[in-house]
Amino acid sequence: MNKFIKVFKFLFLVTLLSSCQFIKDFKLPISEDKNENSSKSNDKETLEVRISCGDGNLKEFIDKGWKIKKEYSEEKICSWKSVPANKKCNMERDKGCKIIKPDVIGNEIFYLLEK
Repeated sequence: MNKFIKVFKFLFLVTLLSSCQFIKDFKLPISEDKNENSSKSNDKETLEVRISCGDGNLKEFIDKGWKIKKEYSEEKICSWKSVPANKKCNMERDKGCKIIKPDVIGNEIFYLLEK
């Protein structure tokens, strides 16, 4: 009787694990048809480009036929500097007295491009 219970548990576990693989690979054909129709109607490509602290430009993208759809900017810290926490602090010797502060604050411009 004890061997029968062990065999039953083993078969139940194998059946349970093999059924999970079937569910994972199962796909509905109806959802695939809907995806094909929606991809045919949307032919436009979009791309988001970030230019931080004046580094970079859009000339390459504009030359390739991309057009600016939307543009917005946010303030961003471009560089940091280390300063001593007090007058007695030796930053080379005491690591705990060094404070890092923003040095240069610039803009990060986001461009939403469309082709």
